[in-house]
Amino acid sequence: MELLANDPAKKTWLPTPVDTDFPIQNIPFGVFLTRDDIITIGTRIGDTAIDLGAMHQLGYFDGIPLTDDIFLQDTLNDFISDGQKTWRLVRNRISEVFDIENDTLKNNEAHKTIILFALNEIEMQLPVQIGDYTDFYSSKEHATNVGSMFRDPENALLPNWLHLPVAYHGRSSTIIPSGVPIHRPMGQTMPKGADKPVFGPSRLVDFELEMAFITTDANKLGEPIPIAKAEEYIFGMVLLNDWSARDIQKWEYIPLGPFLAKNFATSISPWIVTLDALKPYRCAGPKQDPTPLPYLTLNGNHSFDIGLEVDIVTSEGIATTVSKSNYKYLYWTMAQQLAHHTINGCKVTSGDLMGSGTISGPTKESYGSMLELAWQGTKPITLKDGSERTFIQDNDTVVIRGFCKKSGQRIGFGEVATTLLPEFQPKTKK
Repeated sequence: MELLANDPAKKTWLPTPVDTDFPIQNIPFGVFLTRDDIITIGTRIGDTAIDLGAMHQLGYFDGIPLTDDIFLQDTLNDFISDGQKTWRLVRNRISEVFDIENDTLKNNEAHKTIILFALNEIEMQLPVQIGDYTDFYSSKEHATNVGSMFRDPENALLPNWLHLPVAYHGRSSTIIPSGVPIHRPMGQTMPKGADKPVFGPSRLVDFELEMAFITTDANKLGEPIPIAKAEEYIFGMVLLNDWSARDIQKWEYIPLGPFLAKNFATSISPWIVTLDALKPYRCAGPKQDPTPLPYLTLNGNHSFDIGLEVDIVTSEGIATTVSKSNYKYLYWTMAQQLAHHTINGCKVTSGDLMGSGTISGPTKESYGSMLELAWQGTKPITLKDGSERTFIQDNDTVVIRGFCKKSGQRIGFGEVATTLLPEFQPKTKK
């Protein structure tokens, strides 16, 4: 099916900022609460939110086989389950309705009042009900940096790393959308020189610069997804911050990996950008040596040139960009991650979230965590207000942005912003 929405010459009749992340060529999908306290599925062009439930009820999707309530739900799961053909038909229709040459909705003031919202009139929600969350570990630079810190720099990568996409299962109940604050986690740590652990708030809270893809219903139990078909079952991508408590992690991770150090919070951006919208920004990933096993081998461009930035914003509102990286640095691609995830017959369903793992590049400026940027606390980062950081402090806000740019075109993800509050204090009874 032709991706009409991707036409770089297409313009919209909606007022749109010049350098917006959300031109008419993007058309992401999300869930928001409207000014009338109604939850709906929607999209966004420029700074205008669009109620797809209202559009559907008013007949703008006539001819597309959709159930009456497909956009009147509080998650995108059922729409995602409809599959790639439906996603493309809907996205093409949205681009047609909002094309500058189409007057159907443009000149219908009554309909526009029902369908269109300013961003300050809506409240973004978690876009999908996430049944399962897997976090990969797919940046060679990040894995090498961490291995050099905690093991032998000459053997930083473990023997399996270059042969398969390493991953662990996370906790879906604590995945939150941008704007929801989190509390500094509590747990056990082993202070340097101590002979027994202590309990208290983590002192080494860190961000992890990641992206994630969201799947549709992909397979039956026991059925692997062939790598050549894997991308057909990926709906789109979001920005992801997989918060980490490094001191808790250091004490707990042997032998089964991170637990409390990771499951207290994972933040994602609220708009899901489809793989179709990202098609013009495909690129090759790093050369893989040794060549992966046949079930993980796929030729062609299966990575994406997505620029990534991380800001630390102090409680006074002063922002400092501390990292500039790129999704294309990842060693293992989404297709390889999904093929490996299901090669043993693991069932994947609509709304499952697959994190990339921390995305670090080849230079210090492109590292994707404070653990690396401040090199285990030995090289503090100076912020614009003169203060220093080795890890995230209480009331700091971490903001992650992502966008693609090519030949004057831009497609972006907006941002995921999360404030770290002090440890939770239970209310005392009077």
